[in-house]
Parts: sequence; C-alpha cells; structure tokens
Amino acid sequence: MTRLPSTLALAGLLLASNVLADGERSARRQYLLHCTGCHQADGRGAPSSDVPDMRSLIGYMAHDPEGRAYLVKVPGVSNSALNHADTARLLNWMLRSFSAATLPAEFAPFTEAEVTRLRAAPLDDVAATRASVIQRLQAQGLPVQ
Repeated sequence: MTRLPSTLALAGLLLASNVLADGERSARRQYLLHCTGCHQADGRGAPSSDVPDMRSLIGYMAHDPEGRAYLVKVPGVSNSALNHADTARLLNWMLRSFSAATLPAEFAPFTEAEVTRLRAAPLDDVAATRASVIQRLQAQGLPVQ
C-alpha cells in the first residue's frame, strides 16, 4: 500500500514538470514570434537603433515599481496581440531567461491582473520613462547602463 502514494506523488511531479516545460516552450515560442525582430533571439537588442539590450536591463527594471510598469507599457508589449495571461507568462520567461541574476531578491512574477491593469495606461514617452527609471536605479547603486 505504501507504494501507491509514492507512485502517485511521482506521477504528479512528472505531470507538473511537463506542464512547466510546456509553459516555458510556449513563452519562448511567443518571444521568437513577437520580440526577436527588434530584441534578437538572445535579448541583446540593437542599442544603435535605441532597442535596449535586455540581458541585464529588464532584471534591474524590476527593482523599481515604475520600471516594472515600464516593462508592460512599452509599445511592443502594450500593443501586442498576446492576451494578458500570455503577456505575463512571456515577461516572466524573459526575466528569468535574460536577467535572472539582476532580479530583486523579492521579485514577484507578473500576473494576468497586473498586466491587464498596466496595459490600460500605455506610456506617453518611452525614452524619457526609461531614462528616469535608469537614473533612479543608478542612484540606488545598481550598475544599470
């Protein structure tokens, strides 16, 4: 009888890992479809065209409430055809994939509700908002470029 609960627990873990893997694959696929045109497959962007390198930047942006909002409100995200749940999943994948080392210790993943709320008020001046957040993060001693 003790083998049945162990077997069920193992089956549950395997199922959960498959769901996670599917979610990761889906988010990566969404990134490749919707983001690589500007941000490249590895997140390096095109700084000469004012497309920032996300590989460390987005993790630092999550240290600041306005920076966190910025990640949702930039035009490529706020105007995306992705629904709010898929957008949250994509942002969370991007943060873990490109900037895990620069995330705040208390980082909470984006939720569908948060994305819904933030997308309702897009940015008026993307460059000024990004510069303001970066300046504030630098003032906190974070090595943001």
